[in-house]
Parts: sequence; structure tokens; C-alpha cells
Amino acid sequence: MKIALLSSGQGSQYVGMLKDIYENVESAKTRIEEANNILGYSLSSIMFDGPIEKLKETRYTQPALFLHSAVLTDLIKNKLDYSAVAGHSVGEYAALYAAGVLNFEEALKLVSLRGNLMFSAGENLPGTMFAIIGMEDEAVVEICEDLTEKGNGNCVVAANFNSPGQIVVSGSRDFLRENIHFFEEAGARMVTELVVSGAFHSPLMEPAKRDLELAISNAEFKDAKVPVYTNVYAKPTQDKEELRKALILQLSAPVLWTQTLKQMQEDGFDTYAEVGAGRVLQGLVKRTLKGVSILGYDKFDDLKEIF
Repeated sequence: MKIALLSSGQGSQYVGMLKDIYENVESAKTRIEEANNILGYSLSSIMFDGPIEKLKETRYTQPALFLHSAVLTDLIKNKLDYSAVAGHSVGEYAALYAAGVLNFEEALKLVSLRGNLMFSAGENLPGTMFAIIGMEDEAVVEICEDLTEKGNGNCVVAANFNSPGQIVVSGSRDFLRENIHFFEEAGARMVTELVVSGAFHSPLMEPAKRDLELAISNAEFKDAKVPVYTNVYAKPTQDKEELRKALILQLSAPVLWTQTLKQMQEDGFDTYAEVGAGRVLQGLVKRTLKGVSILGYDKFDDLKEIF
């Protein structure tokens, strides 16, 4: 059995996340309270009690998801023999923590900054994202390129390659809404607008990228203890400078998740463990790979099988 650890991304959050673990595991309680102190506000209160509208704000969602994955990683890292990691979008920060590249405080501060910068970028350059279901990757990319070429400064890009037949496009809010019918007319089975505060993984995130790049450049990175499959390249590396570069590029570049999973399987991984909130990544593995085992660690009850 060759295990890859996967860390959840935005969209997996829910009110009540980590609450049962906080109440049952003393070390987790200590870590969660440490996060509150680092951030200077009670993130745990937002996670435990909501309201969901506040938890959905990118500036709170991203540190919440990181904390959830980091706490679970702390609890399973000596129980589950994983030999590679990957994280979807903001989940890549939790993956770097799991691989020993970033320490807890450094990673949490970067994620908090990222969430704040992306929230602000979304207010200054309004953007949105749509899930496109049932189209070939190449057809989605072609429509995005055509729209951007004719967009008079507006952009539309393929932002998340989540699984075969499931791509998220990202771009200028009003322009994308007005032109989303092109995907439907090209054969999309379903087109759904996501509840997000900006056009993530698109050129509209460039204003956020500048400040984030400075913070990432000044952060202490270590070579990874296990290979990290990055969103930007869908290839494994343990080199700290390659990981730093990939993390900077990631903000405005597409998430190559389908390609990442396929590369992991090609490299011999047969078991995929999602560590963090929800089951989204487990679903993406199921839709992308055949003949593999899928595990999930989210709630306190999920931990009983390995303790």
C-alpha cells in the first residue's frame, strides 16, 4: 500500500468543523487555541458556530480549512505511513505543512494573508467562477481563450481541472455571467456558479499575488520530507525553492488536480487519504482513478480506526 495524503480546498468548509475534535482531543484543543492567538481573533468560534455567511468569506474560509487539515495531520502523521502529499488550491499550504516544508505558525500566517488579499482583490476586481460539467478539457479551454480574446480587457480562464468532465472557469464577473451560455451551447451538461468572492486562479488575482509573493519569499521553507505534487506543475518535488516558486505561481495559475491524481497513480500510489473538511477530494479521486482505495479523515469518529 502506497499512501498519498490530500488536503481539502475551498468549498469544503461547514459550520461545526473541528468542534468534535476540539472537545475530545486535548492536543487538538491546544493547537486550535494557538491558532486563535496567532491570528488575533477567534477563528474557532467562526468554525464552530458560524454563521455560514461569515465562514464563507475567503478571509476566514482559508485559515479555517488550513487549521482543520493541520490538526488532522498532527493526529494521524505517526499513524498513517504516507509517502507523498498534495493539496487542492489553499490545501497546498496544509500539504506543505504535512511534508515539513512550513511550520504551523508560518503556514497559518501565509494562509491568513492569502485569504485577506484574495478577498480584497475580489472586491477591487469583481470576478466569479462557474463549474462546467460534462465537457472535454480542450473544449472548455478553447471557449475561454475565445472569450478572453474578444473580451476588451475582460478575461475567462480554466481555473481548476478537478476531474475528467469537471472544470471550473474563472473570470470577470459580469462578462462571464453574460457569456456562460457559450459553454451550455457547446454541450455542457451542467453549469453552476460558485459562491466565491473573486475570480480565483485567474489573472484577476495578480494584485493579491504581489504582496503574497513578498511574504512567501521571506518565509522559511525547508526541503520536503516526502514528495509534494504541486498544483501548478502536477509533478512531485522536495526542493524548497521549487516549492516556494510553485506556491507563488499558484494564486493566478490553474489547479491541475486531474493531472496530479493521474501522475500519482502512474507513480504507484494506490491509496488516497483526504485529511481535512468534507469529502470533495474523495469524490474527485473516485471520478478520476480506477482501482484505488480512498480514505477520509474529517471528524473525531474517523480517527477511531487508526487509534
